Amino acid sequence: QVQLVESGGGLVQAGGSLRLSCAASRSTFSINRIGWYRQAPGKERERVAMITSDGSTNYADSVKGRFTISRDNDKNTVYLQMNNLKAEDTAVYYCNAIRRVGVELYEYWGQGTQVTVSS
Repeated sequence: QVQLVESGGGLVQAGGSLRLSCAASRSTFSINRIGWYRQAPGKERERVAMITSDGSTNYADSVKGRFTISRDNDKNTVYLQMNNLKAEDTAVYYCNAIRRVGVELYEYWGQGTQVTVSS
């Protein structure tokens, strides 16, 4: 089992920055992939950024150059630094973890944190 707890959301003006945190209940070394997703009202959930256990990262085109995902293995925490925020970034942001145990894949979600960007 992996529990994920997000924090760091809030209200910010367009052009501002926020840093989201995702604290995992077990070592991030044991998690194959951790990602940040978001869901805006009336829209489907979309992946924003992802980091693998070997440190590889991937970003949605809409956030490239503005968002940075990173990992602190000592703190079992993954961060999403969001700069130059836009109104369209407003959404609930969720942390997601994929862990492989043998041939089985297990997926876990956090409870989400609201990000609101005022224009």
